[in-house]
Amino acid sequence: MNDDSVWRGEYAVETSAAPETIWSIFRDVSGWKTWNAGIEQIDIDGPFAAGTWFTMKPPGEEALRSQLIEVRENACFIDETRVGDLVIKVAHRIEAIGPGRTRIVYAVDARGPQASEIGPAVASDFPDVLASLAKLAETRSA
Repeated sequence: MNDDSVWRGEYAVETSAAPETIWSIFRDVSGWKTWNAGIEQIDIDGPFAAGTWFTMKPPGEEALRSQLIEVRENACFIDETRVGDLVIKVAHRIEAIGPGRTRIVYAVDARGPQASEIGPAVASDFPDVLASLAKLAETRSA
């Protein structure tokens, strides 16, 4: 593989929201577009569980099909999107870091042609998405 065949990035935010509150927001897939401006439309084809597919349409772009490949309640879920030979996995982790403090982490692993270009593009809004998610979770935890 050449140098642009793998790209990884990780983004995190700390919040006072409880892991269970964050998880309830993650499980509500149809509600993601209310706190993630990078989603115009999203539909899930079954339960929020490993093996389930969902379709997500970013504003002004074609819809993408993704699959939940790992789901651990109140801890993590990983989705995988394949576009030709490019594979993008995004881990969404919830980490308790102390009394009343939780870290939300989005970790991207892009592999294949143009990974070094597409990976950063996929992750470009993650800081804003994480901030919106934390704010919503804190509101629901209050």
